[in-house]
Amino acid sequence: MTKTLILASQSSARREMLLNAGVSVDCHPARIDESAIKAAFIAQNAAPRDITDALAEMKARRVAGKFPDRLVLGADQVLVFEGRIFDKPATLNEAKEQLKILRGETHTLISAAVIYDNGAPVWRFVGQVSLTMREFSDAFLESYIASQGDDLFTTVGGYKLETVGSQLFLSVKGDYFTVLGLPLLEVLEFLRGKGICQK
Repeated sequence: MTKTLILASQSSARREMLLNAGVSVDCHPARIDESAIKAAFIAQNAAPRDITDALAEMKARRVAGKFPDRLVLGADQVLVFEGRIFDKPATLNEAKEQLKILRGETHTLISAAVIYDNGAPVWRFVGQVSLTMREFSDAFLESYIASQGDDLFTTVGGYKLETVGSQLFLSVKGDYFTVLGLPLLEVLEFLRGKGICQK
């Protein structure tokens, strides 16, 4: 490896995915008001895919402005169910209510990645996954909420598929890494072309 990628995110899951794949990465979270930006796009009836892509690009652009000679990766994810975009829950009760809405239903996760090089966007990808939750009992939901605590606030939907959150589901159709918040395989393919990963 000849370069270190900059990840414009504070997501530990994205950082760990890259590190586990052998990518050297520095994290510099982008300071943007995601809620306000998302609300503005929703008010304009923007498609969820476009919102996710725009947020990923805004993160990459903000950090690339500080490191114009580096490769900067921005990423974002939204959860969509029946036309509604879900945010990360802010309280345990909010997490519980979201999971009740999604219980027994199929929702979509959209994960976007945008890479800046020399201060300009050079690559982007948007991945989509379909997930179906099982009809879990209220008792299971209560125990799940109690066991996960603050971890529920770190992801859209209030679950992590890589942990006990997998017990919420019947099926997942699509790329596992995209569920975790980053279309990793596509990112790695691009990085190989830039000399950050071995060919």
